[in-house]
Amino acid sequence: MTETPPPRPAASASARVLLALIAGAVAGLSLAAWDADTAIRVADAAQPVGRLWLNALQMTVVPLVAALVIVGINAAADAAASGRNARVAMMVFAVLLLLCGTFAAIAAPALLSLVPRDEALVSAFRAAIQSPEVLPQAPSFGVWITSVIPSNALAAAAASAMLPLVVFSMFFGFALTRLEPGRRERLLELIRSVGDAMVVIVRWVLWAAPLGVFALVFSVCAHVGLGVLTALGYYIGLQCVLYVSITLLMYVVAVTVAGERLRRFAAALLPVQAIAASTQSSLASLPVMVDSARHRLGYPLAVTSLVLPMAVSLFRIASPTQYLSVVVFIGWMYGVELGPAQLAVAVALSLVISMGSVGLPGQVSFMTNNLPVTQAMGLPVEPLGVLLAVDTIPDIFATVANTTGDVTATAVVARRGGSGTTSTDPGA
Repeated sequence: MTETPPPRPAASASARVLLALIAGAVAGLSLAAWDADTAIRVADAAQPVGRLWLNALQMTVVPLVAALVIVGINAAADAAASGRNARVAMMVFAVLLLLCGTFAAIAAPALLSLVPRDEALVSAFRAAIQSPEVLPQAPSFGVWITSVIPSNALAAAAASAMLPLVVFSMFFGFALTRLEPGRRERLLELIRSVGDAMVVIVRWVLWAAPLGVFALVFSVCAHVGLGVLTALGYYIGLQCVLYVSITLLMYVVAVTVAGERLRRFAAALLPVQAIAASTQSSLASLPVMVDSARHRLGYPLAVTSLVLPMAVSLFRIASPTQYLSVVVFIGWMYGVELGPAQLAVAVALSLVISMGSVGLPGQVSFMTNNLPVTQAMGLPVEPLGVLLAVDTIPDIFATVANTTGDVTATAVVARRGGSGTTSTDPGA
């Protein structure tokens, strides 16, 4: 939970999942084309394998999310206590996350409204992943608002009621910051250990990801046919468009808020974005970010040496965009229109979760972070296993957005943080 794995094993895992996706799609579509009845029988036999894999991922979510939120709040409090620039950086991170989450909450439904929705395809997709045909009716606003704060935190955890659980974890995390440092650190060490143990279990489960993804995708393709590829193409396109959009939005922030010159800022970001796209790792891009911020953009050493490591550790600008696009896409697939109040809750929840999960591997964070937001919206989580399989492609654009956001946040802090203005001398 507190460390980011090197990019090569993560890339290898992503490649294995992508190969399993392709193999499952080819096998399912080929068998369906050869004999539809046989394809359905084989798909029904493969379904439990994919379901078991998804269940194994879900079983770690409650303790892991609680640990992430508690540790993330305390890490943010420690960072903010280390000086004025750190406090400014935390404020900048929060504002940028809120900005991108709000943008995704508006843009994702608007983009999907332009896409034709095939009810027959959706019904077949639901059957293929054993998802409920009819979703439970949303509670009234009065009932919903009273359930946000749980009367019994253990009951909320047992019921996988993620929004009340996150709210309790936030209270618990903030309460820990008020304890005597020695006692607080001992308890945090225990909570970190719980979170780290859950990550180990998730990594074990992800070793079986190729088998689980193959079973899920095979079953879906055998039942649905080529139409599922169209639906997944819509999802991939939606995420890529949103990631590119928030990357461009960071340029606007750098120019309007940090006073950067667009051409100079874009040129300095090119080597950073090239490394980010090739490694899909913000941590691997950190040395290039530091070099560009110091020598190409001339930001003060006191700012770059503090803000960029903080950004890599606590800040992932693309996370709210991912969570919002996932819930909006699943809602679109099920014909559920998420209202402004629900989307506002999703944005707020995505901010809290994203601040605690930056050190997780991409495949781990996809499940542990999207599950709470999806469940909080009252949507089924079964589609997440299939969406995880295709997340490798949008992840390239997400990493570029994350590193662009890191440098943009540094530019804003350099301008606003009080450690001197941005130097115009690239060698300063």
